Amino acid sequence: MASHRRPKQPSRMRVTVLTATAAAAVALTAQTGAQAAPAKPKIDEVKSKVDELHHEAEEATEQYNLAEERRGKLQDEIGNLQDKVARGQQELNTLRDQIGSVASAQYRSGGIDPALQLFLSADPDTYLDKASAIDQLSAQQADVLTSIQAKQRTLAQQRAEATTKLADLDDVRKTLGEKKKKFQGKLAEAQKLLNTLTAAEKAKLAEEERQKEQRASRAAGDRIDLGNEVPANGLGAAALSAAATQIGKPYQSGAEGPGAYDCSGLTQWAYGKAGVGLTRTTYTQQNDGTKIGRSQLKPGDLVFFNGLSHVGLYAGNNTILHAPKPGASVRYESMNYMGTFQFGVRIGG
Repeated sequence: MASHRRPKQPSRMRVTVLTATAAAAVALTAQTGAQAAPAKPKIDEVKSKVDELHHEAEEATEQYNLAEERRGKLQDEIGNLQDKVARGQQELNTLRDQIGSVASAQYRSGGIDPALQLFLSADPDTYLDKASAIDQLSAQQADVLTSIQAKQRTLAQQRAEATTKLADLDDVRKTLGEKKKKFQGKLAEAQKLLNTLTAAEKAKLAEEERQKEQRASRAAGDRIDLGNEVPANGLGAAALSAAATQIGKPYQSGAEGPGAYDCSGLTQWAYGKAGVGLTRTTYTQQNDGTKIGRSQLKPGDLVFFNGLSHVGLYAGNNTILHAPKPGASVRYESMNYMGTFQFGVRIGG
């Protein structure tokens, strides 16, 4: 017969312990969740990190520009080599045709040695004249054969050089892709950080940027004190004057103007207007003139910062004119905010 006894009820003490344990578990879970959720970064922290990412993106941009400049040079060199190889092949074919025509003539004569044919000739009076002609012909053949061998060696060297440069070009193209991916990733990371800000915080940063642009506009209208420093030469004066006409144009990675610029794109464009062909990147523009110290700077000199990752034009009174960073426009800015000064470069002596 089945038992009908009532199930034993848990004691009040046991219920209390279980309740307390559950409460502690809930509290612990809540505390763990609170620790796991990262604290929202402050606006100053975001701005500092975004500026750092923009700097890293600019550095990658200059490395991209350097690879792009190398790619262009390699393509020109490869094109010239291929033209030389094509011309050399035509010359080699012509030389081979000359040898071929002589060989054909010998074949038609029965393949007998020309000297023996003369010896057997029934006209001994002309033997010496004809023998002399044969000697000249043989010497001519020897010269042609020597030319063919030299041309073959030259062609082999040029083809090997072209093959090497084609391999270099392939490496440079891979580097271009890597550098482009890097600076685009840095810009995307910066934008992701900016998206963590509230609307009010974004408005505050935008206002700060707007004020900087206004100061640049006032400078363009001669309402900022750039001092009375005299440019070192006419080239610097002309380049600085040209760059000033671009104030307000946006920064864009890899841009060379006239609609947008990166830092070295602006300096190259400005000096181009002054009649000087600067190279494309910060890493190469440092060698386009004479290096000078900070105390020697004159308006129009190039100024380099942060491990050669940024360049601008010195404008006077501790101020530069430059294309600053993504999201900003060409403007004047105090050198006090530019990071580590490397050196200046004077173009044209």
